[in-house]
Amino acid sequence: MSELKNDRFLRALLRQPVDMTPVWMMRQAGRYLPEYRASRAKAGNFMGLCGNPEMACEVTMQPLERYPLDAAILFSDILTIPDAMGLGLYFETGEGPKFKKPVRTEADINALKIIDPHKDLPYVVDAVSLIRRELNGRVPLIGFSGSPWTLATYMIEGGSSKDFRRAKQMMYNTPELMHQLLDTLAESVIVYLNAQIEAGAQAVQIFDTWGGALSHVAYQEFSLHYMNKIVAGLIREREGRRVPVILFTKGGGQWLESMADTGADALGLDWTTDMSQARARVGDRVALQGNMDPTILYASPERIREEVKRILGSFGPGPGHVFNLGHGITPEVDPEHAGAFIRAVHEFSSC
Repeated sequence: MSELKNDRFLRALLRQPVDMTPVWMMRQAGRYLPEYRASRAKAGNFMGLCGNPEMACEVTMQPLERYPLDAAILFSDILTIPDAMGLGLYFETGEGPKFKKPVRTEADINALKIIDPHKDLPYVVDAVSLIRRELNGRVPLIGFSGSPWTLATYMIEGGSSKDFRRAKQMMYNTPELMHQLLDTLAESVIVYLNAQIEAGAQAVQIFDTWGGALSHVAYQEFSLHYMNKIVAGLIREREGRRVPVILFTKGGGQWLESMADTGADALGLDWTTDMSQARARVGDRVALQGNMDPTILYASPERIREEVKRILGSFGPGPGHVFNLGHGITPEVDPEHAGAFIRAVHEFSSC
């Protein structure tokens, strides 16, 4: 593998000194870019894009051609694991992901097997290898997975949900069933992320998109417990370097201390958590990633620059900050505004 030309993202995750604050965006390869929309039209649909390693590589590289980003992230979807379990993932226009065979009963859960990434998701493993070669040391590559709780909500609800009624019903009425499902998912996430690391991912992020929908007690038992298990099972050194792990629970600002206890290297913050307070709470235990409100990218470039400056000031001096949005960039954002954001991070944080 080629030598990394820009490693400030990996260094920041390990709280090492950097020349400027690194920046990347969740969903940086996505619908806000006209070139992405063209690639998706060529692929026919979203899963056609995910399932084709060459096209997944193409769209992963697109934002790097536009912007001076400090990391690439694998183009894929968090629901590849449930799809590999045979639940029949499909996408309805305007409605998001859906499953043909939701998981609702004990028999449904008993039928689920821990995935084999090389047999069940070879297109993801191949995409990681291809992207890593294409990057040629330009910036590090991030691999990722959904958290067990987040994956379980989609599998039980059969798609997106506002209240997670079915998932929470299972959690409260038959917790042993929910734990069985979450354990199978945790084991699958471990082998999936390790396969990405072996294929060339240099950092990994666990997206706990719906952990914030849980009560304090339920979060610890049904979400964090399984992320803790995943962190403990991951390859943490590869090619002579540490492979950093980032945990991101949307709406999880109240649990930062517990999240730091997992042994993760960095915690992602959404925009509802104050950066300076978060840093004071976790100290030097973990790096912090975040946390600009994605909707500020609809504001003027001048206002975007002000917000970048404010967040950098809120984090303060010293290592351990990766700048990011507090969630994914939204489809209607002007690509020029995204560029203004990225350039401002580098400009205002340069030593």
